[in-house]
Amino acid sequence: MDAEFAALIAKYGYAATFVGTLLEGESFLVLSGLAADRGYLSLPLLIAVGAAGSLLTDNVFFAMGRLLGPALLQRFPGLAPSAARANALVERLPNTAVISVRFLYGMRSVGPAVIGAGTMTWARFIMLDLVAACLWSACWVSAGYALGEALEPLLRRLSPVGAWLLAGLAGVALVATGVACLRRRRARPGPDWRP
Repeated sequence: MDAEFAALIAKYGYAATFVGTLLEGESFLVLSGLAADRGYLSLPLLIAVGAAGSLLTDNVFFAMGRLLGPALLQRFPGLAPSAARANALVERLPNTAVISVRFLYGMRSVGPAVIGAGTMTWARFIMLDLVAACLWSACWVSAGYALGEALEPLLRRLSPVGAWLLAGLAGVALVATGVACLRRRRARPGPDWRP
């Protein structure tokens, strides 16, 4: 069973990391870092794949901001507080803003759209976002790798049943966190979808 699991991770781990960074990000990178610690995936390649997925997502949001501009914020008024914070940061420190919005809670998605709605050129955004995406990916993949290193002595002492129980508990915790996030998101007032 372990050999089959390792083969699945080796075969699909990079693709899953790429897709995960398109959708959410940090959790997938931490899990990928754990897989790298176990020897299933390459740490440098994971960092590159995570950065590529994130860079793609950021550029889609930048394009939305560039094409839709202020109309995007009018259509989704729930984004206004985050957009106001991002705008203030971009006006004061444009280069720092591109790099830092990735690390600020609630700004990762709206930040590139707000920057795209501004005056920054796309070429400048891509250059700065490449630096930010690499730093962000390296940070989270390394956190997963370090977590794996810290858990290694514990995992060696566990029986196979204990290891499966620990993995099951981690899975339940991940699902519970996802459900809690969805409930919080649904509890917030959403955008008005009417034209």
